[in-house]
Amino acid sequence: MFSKKSKRMLPIQSLVGAGMHIKGDMKFKGGLRIDGEVDGNVVAEEGEKSLLVISETGRVRGSVQVGHVVVSGHIVGPIEAKELLELHPSANVSGDVRYKALEMHPGAVVDGTLQHEQDDSAPAKLALASSKAGSGSKQA
Repeated sequence: MFSKKSKRMLPIQSLVGAGMHIKGDMKFKGGLRIDGEVDGNVVAEEGEKSLLVISETGRVRGSVQVGHVVVSGHIVGPIEAKELLELHPSANVSGDVRYKALEMHPGAVVDGTLQHEQDDSAPAKLALASSKAGSGSKQA
């Protein structure tokens, strides 16, 4: 009767395994899964599709800038999800969040501000639509 949406995710190409502790910034392409701990910024290659999965045992202390972010663990620092941010029930985020689309499950915690980022063209389209509606004149 009900079916889950099929999300096409990038394959995971890199892994920070459980028990690993990385100190320093990480820059990656494609898919990255963090089961361990990262003390540093996690940034995806600009202009490329990217996926970051932080499992229930994963922790990041630093900023995150990725296209698609899936959080089940902990992040202490700001997040910029350029496409989609998924916060699962065990997610715990301490930091400000900027996102284009958000999926937040009951139980997820965000201690910071949530800011929706719109496409650059969206405000212009809204302004044009409202200016035409308010002008009262018809064009031939």
